[in-house]
Amino acid sequence: MAKEVYNASSIKVLEGLEAVRVRPGMYIGSTSTRGLNHLVYEIVDNSVDEHLAGYCDTIHVTLEADGSATVEDNGRGIPIDMHAKGVSAERVVFTTLHAGGKFDNKAYATSGGLHGVGSSVVNALSSRMTVRVKKGGNIYEDRYEKGKPVQKLVDGLLPVVGKAKGTGTCINFLPDDTIFEHTRFKSDDIKSRLHETTYLNPKLTIIFTDKREGSEEEVTFHEPEGIGGFVKELNKSDETVTDVITYSGEYEGIKVEVAFQYIRDFREEIMGFCNNIYNSEGGTHLTGFKTAFTAVINSYARELGILKEKDANYTGADVRNGMTAVVSIKHPDPRFEGQTKTKLDNPDASRAAAQVTQEQVVLFFDRNVDQLKAVIECAERSAKIRKSEARAKTNMLVKPKFSFDSNGKLANCESRDASKCEIFIVEGDSAGGSAKMARNRMYQAILPIRGKILNVEKASMDKVLANAEIKTMINAFGCGFSEGYGNDFDISKLRYDKIIIMADADVDGAHICTLLLTLFFRFMPQLITEGHVYIAMPPLYKAMPSRGKEEYLYDDEALLRYRRKHKGSFTLQRYKGLGEMDPDQLWETTLNPETRQLRKVEIDDGREASDITGLLMGPDVPPRKQFIYKHARDAELDI
Repeated sequence: MAKEVYNASSIKVLEGLEAVRVRPGMYIGSTSTRGLNHLVYEIVDNSVDEHLAGYCDTIHVTLEADGSATVEDNGRGIPIDMHAKGVSAERVVFTTLHAGGKFDNKAYATSGGLHGVGSSVVNALSSRMTVRVKKGGNIYEDRYEKGKPVQKLVDGLLPVVGKAKGTGTCINFLPDDTIFEHTRFKSDDIKSRLHETTYLNPKLTIIFTDKREGSEEEVTFHEPEGIGGFVKELNKSDETVTDVITYSGEYEGIKVEVAFQYIRDFREEIMGFCNNIYNSEGGTHLTGFKTAFTAVINSYARELGILKEKDANYTGADVRNGMTAVVSIKHPDPRFEGQTKTKLDNPDASRAAAQVTQEQVVLFFDRNVDQLKAVIECAERSAKIRKSEARAKTNMLVKPKFSFDSNGKLANCESRDASKCEIFIVEGDSAGGSAKMARNRMYQAILPIRGKILNVEKASMDKVLANAEIKTMINAFGCGFSEGYGNDFDISKLRYDKIIIMADADVDGAHICTLLLTLFFRFMPQLITEGHVYIAMPPLYKAMPSRGKEEYLYDDEALLRYRRKHKGSFTLQRYKGLGEMDPDQLWETTLNPETRQLRKVEIDDGREASDITGLLMGPDVPPRKQFIYKHARDAELDI
């Protein structure tokens, strides 16, 4: 192998916003629809920060007919005067990473956009952007293309393009189709995020308008009840057992606001926000709230004699079963894990949430004993069911086998290094047999399943635990099983770094995949949230030209591209299932880490994922029909 010179010339410096365009995922999480929508959130968050500072009460968010998005507020307007860099401060904000007015706590006491990259990142990932600022009776304008300014300045300052009353900022941007997989914003997700924002800011109004063909609508969001109304909305379809309980306080300069309510169903739904940013992976503020609340309820239970001296305390899961809660804090200097702010990392946030919860919950329950008893009854019922289910698990789950299985079930791999091992859940004995012959025995395990597993969304717990296919998977994974009444799941015991669902590329295969994902989401959610679940992408076709190299095509779009570029005749083989492939083909297309295609399963919004899972896999038919009709044109049909 030829030696490559590694010296100073090997070090590439990306100037300005080049780094964002080269590695967009580092800044917005992904280039999928999730990342696309994140561009809107970044600009909206800046307007919300103006509201928090006391200067903005209305935000307009518009999805334009040409595919662009516009965010306009009535805040103070981005500064347009001369910056020390010799140009308008606005241009510094939109062309320089880590430039903004949120680093010294003077212009903003609290802010969600403390990285100082939001506006500049959106600019870098847009094919064009126009910024208009209203100040002093004038409208000032700046324009960009792919992050680079194209508007000529006047002595370093923005030109005046019109007259206007009031102040504010209006930003229009068109996402770059060379960066994003798709450039059509998903309005349902954006509306959900905007609605959440108004719950967190009861004095703020957000007007959403969709001008795109076939999607025209206008919605005004304004929620004067705040997060108490948010909890009420989340529980609108459930039987409640307590009132909506709200409290707030401040500790060490951190403002804490909490609303919670208990419902009859046993499930836990706790949402955390810091400076209006939804933290999908939680963080220290939720840890503080949960710890303090559990301690308070256990203390009351012993005072009231419900827990005897010999009894163990209720677990956190016991206390929170049936709880829907929103925990919102305002922090002057938040630290997040990653630019997309999915998890809060400040230790003082935990102390603040715990201290305020400890004080305020005790004050409330001392005056509302009936509400306290309702909460303790939920915890007591949960503890009893948890203990009963633990006994059932002990009786039902057999000791795991960790070897090659001659009866057609798990064919394990030889390595015991979990970080290198992967297990394929394969539909059917035929595909399972081919996969066993094709795999790398050192690192790849094969677990065939017989057709469609039990739909756990509709089944009782005893049926779930008695299902042979589910028991086999639990035993194979090695990390246990969790459910609504407790948690015996330990992700550290997982035997495989990758759990790969390998089903046929047809409607039945998609259904099997959905059933498996429902099982993982409901009873082993950490497999998904910690990035261990994947979906294999077997090819739909094999193109065999009369001359040239054979090529596997993974979808109909790939086939269309092949037809356009290929000159000459070719034979097309359509794979109806994995069982039609011989071991060499299966290895090359689906098992070989060097050539295969995998889709990683991720959860953007836990609440939305739970709602959609219940809707599509649950027993109620009318809501499912309504969802299918609404999203029919989004479906990908296999014709």
